[in-house]
Amino acid sequence: MITFDQYLVNEALNWTENGWPVGNLILCLTALVLTIILVGIVGIEREWRGRSAGLRTHLLVGIGSCVVMIISIYGFPMGVGNRDVARLAAQVVTGVGFLGAGVIMHRENGVKGLTTAGTIWAAMTIGIACGSFNFILATVGTLLITVVLIFFKKIEAKIGKRNPTLVLEAPANEPVLERILTVSKEFDCTIHGVSTSLKGEGDSKRLEITFQVVFESNGGENRLIEYISKIENETKAISIHQLNAHK
Repeated sequence: MITFDQYLVNEALNWTENGWPVGNLILCLTALVLTIILVGIVGIEREWRGRSAGLRTHLLVGIGSCVVMIISIYGFPMGVGNRDVARLAAQVVTGVGFLGAGVIMHRENGVKGLTTAGTIWAAMTIGIACGSFNFILATVGTLLITVVLIFFKKIEAKIGKRNPTLVLEAPANEPVLERILTVSKEFDCTIHGVSTSLKGEGDSKRLEITFQVVFESNGGENRLIEYISKIENETKAISIHQLNAHK
């Protein structure tokens, strides 16, 4: 049993005009055009949200991946050396992974660019799918990626309200963590992902703590403002704010 894509490819391979492989040319052009359309949808979403890697970046990654995949299939003569059509694709997966890592930035208020790094990697997979003539897979994959980017953002925001991440800065000579745990127990919540850093020198030393609050009881997140206020008073906080979750 073959897929619809494989059927189209087989038909195209048999299409020749005066000895010229017209079918192959049409397959390659279709792959490139479909890559531009599908990856463009993902790139436009990132551009619309004002991310560092927008439409052009995603298109370059997608088209480049598609071209590499086509070269893997047609760029090397049959019977010359060990012809492995997956070898170049494997290198693209690794290389684009490094490119995606380049858009991830660690700032004082958290890590930025994770979603954009993911969409760059996804653009590569769409390009490879089109370049290997898996057009239906590429189309369905793009649809799912778009759904995740647009609709799952609302779900993520709702979950983020229930489990907020706070950044607290307080004098280093105060038992900050002990007081956070005490207040958290009072509000029936726990803290996770605690990270600390020391800032300043001498008497001006400050302790910065980043932690996620998980409310054990339903509706407990409605007391978040009260919880933050209590933490601020008990730890003699210099500053405390909720981490911005935008990516």
